[in-house]
Amino acid sequence: MTHIAPAPAAVSATRALTLHFPDNTLLSLLLGDHDRHLVRIEQGLGVKVNCRGNRMAISGDPSRVEAAQTALNGLYRRLERGEAISASDVDAAVRMIELDDPRLPLSDLPAIRTKRGAVGPRSPGQATYMDMLSTHEMVFGIGPAGTGKTYLAVAQAVAMLTAGKVDRIVLSRPAVEAGERLGFLPGDLKEKVDPYLRPLYDALHDMMPGEQVIRRMGTGEIEVAPLAFMRGRTLKHAFVILDEAQNTTPVQMKMFLTRMGEGTHMVVAGDLSQIDLPTGARSGLRDALDTLEGLPGIGICRFDKRDVVRHPLVARIVDAYDQRSAAEKETAGRGRHRPEAEAS
Repeated sequence: MTHIAPAPAAVSATRALTLHFPDNTLLSLLLGDHDRHLVRIEQGLGVKVNCRGNRMAISGDPSRVEAAQTALNGLYRRLERGEAISASDVDAAVRMIELDDPRLPLSDLPAIRTKRGAVGPRSPGQATYMDMLSTHEMVFGIGPAGTGKTYLAVAQAVAMLTAGKVDRIVLSRPAVEAGERLGFLPGDLKEKVDPYLRPLYDALHDMMPGEQVIRRMGTGEIEVAPLAFMRGRTLKHAFVILDEAQNTTPVQMKMFLTRMGEGTHMVVAGDLSQIDLPTGARSGLRDALDTLEGLPGIGICRFDKRDVVRHPLVARIVDAYDQRSAAEKETAGRGRHRPEAEAS
């Protein structure tokens, strides 16, 4: 008679652990108003968290429980250092939790320090980008809107200017109409192009007091100008940022990159899914990536939808457009490769 061994008892697919937070005042800040921060942790990581007194019980999938522990401990350490945490900080902590990422915990990641405070990464892609900004003289930041490509570059530029590591900041964008006619806008040249440069001004004002921005622009330490103003110049001891680089032509991009002089750092930021050039025109950003990829001394950071740090809906919108674009390409590909018999 054949004996069948009984199946081993199923191993529990859940894990539970308890965290202890000694300071009840800091714990209340960690929880947020009406436990809102806790709810974001639960929803973001798919765990159950219960708080009683100064103890917090976490249950769920073992890897998710470990991730929640890392996020909560990291946020608590920030509170111990006297830093405030907001809902966006909690979202950033959740976003940064990649179980194979050796840069955890979040609180130990380096930050860009400006006089307005420290600017830290809010996604794994941002952490990689910040590493590149501090170690490379030329960096390309490629990815969708809301990933912080320009904002972090401006933060690095301001930090280096205030530390005396560069003498000035030069911020530039191509003045390309996104479905609008620049020539029909009222005003002189400056008034026509200022709306295109507004995001750069906004980032500057986030990093520095307004009066300091105005003063430094008056002395030439900060320059915000259309790309066309770069021709014929050599930029030395400067931090130079080209925003919306997908709207350059290959000739413009080469012109910009070759402005680099002694002691200069350059950042090129753009989104290849939002090209406003005339149909059929090749993007200078795409051309530069094809030409320069792998060249020593150049850092290329590619962001994706997981790095979108604006409203959560922005990430879902980016994803929806990407999925539609992929589906359209697949449909077009099938149409091009139909057998002759089908096509007839």
